[in-house]
Amino acid sequence: MKGLMKWTVFILFLVVCIQVVSAFSVSSLSIDPSGSLTPATPVTVAFKIDNSGVFPSDDELQLFTELDKPTWTYTIIVNGIENLRPVMGGRTLAISGFELNYKTTDEVSVRVTLEGVAPAVTETSNKTVIRITEYNSNGQAITSTQVENTALVINTAEVASVISSRDADLQVYRTHIDEKAALGIDTSAAEAKYNEAKQDLDSARSLPSNQYATALSDLNAATTAMQDGEKALDKAWAENEVADAQIPINNVDAVISWFKGNSSTANDNQLPAIITKREVAVSYLSTANDDIANGNYAQARLKAQDAFSKGNESYTDALARQQQLSSGFSLPIPNIGGSLFIVLGIIVIVLIVVGVIIYRKRSQWDELG
Repeated sequence: MKGLMKWTVFILFLVVCIQVVSAFSVSSLSIDPSGSLTPATPVTVAFKIDNSGVFPSDDELQLFTELDKPTWTYTIIVNGIENLRPVMGGRTLAISGFELNYKTTDEVSVRVTLEGVAPAVTETSNKTVIRITEYNSNGQAITSTQVENTALVINTAEVASVISSRDADLQVYRTHIDEKAALGIDTSAAEAKYNEAKQDLDSARSLPSNQYATALSDLNAATTAMQDGEKALDKAWAENEVADAQIPINNVDAVISWFKGNSSTANDNQLPAIITKREVAVSYLSTANDDIANGNYAQARLKAQDAFSKGNESYTDALARQQQLSSGFSLPIPNIGGSLFIVLGIIVIVLIVVGVIIYRKRSQWDELG
């Protein structure tokens, strides 16, 4: 008797367990039209729910949509026999577990068709086209088996606004190109990106209302092209500053070569200071080139300006010293050697000769009387 009771309890336990366990799958899901939607677009959703095992009679399947004006048509199929249910409205369709509760040997499925229209939206956003959820007897969602499909619903007014905004951005970008071109900066890469952005904007503007997703893609591409163009413009500006900074360095190099090419000036005591300033300028320029390679264009411009300033200072000092030495003034005796004494000797001889001549002439005048 006790053994019979044990078996009875065990069997009841198995029955309860079998009734609690359920699993459904969704097949043949189609959404027409697919992809993004514009408000008021008719949408048709069709799918099939397959149930394996015994669906608990106290559970419930809830079908939900955010489509406007939804209508549900569904048929419960048991062992190939179809049982069409009345058409239902509302955003939620509930199918009780009682309708799906059959024997484990039975094949149970539900064929569903949902028709509705895409809702109006204040901003472009994803909306739920269909969500299928099982709820247990306590009203708790069993999310592990939940199936959901969403679609992007486009706010058409937002697209028109974005087109207008991108047009304004493109005009600002145009002025940036023209400003840099006036400074002699190479704007060829920026011009290419400008043309690319303009083409994308024109494409977005020409699309019909049912292709706003493509329009948004074109607008995003236009934005990317302008951003890339601004970077190209910034890089060209930095490279131009580096090229300008190289000019005074090249100039001072020429003067330093003059100093070193003359034995009388090669060891001039002011030359080391000139060379030191030149080396500082070269160091700044090297840092500027590194910054360009790393995409730090603003920092590169600052370093290039420092290089120009220091290079120009070195060139100015070198040029002033060169003019001093070339004019013959302030020549230190140690740098000239014995040549100065030769020149002074010649000058003294000339002065003596001139003095003698003047003296003789005055003597003759005195004799004549």
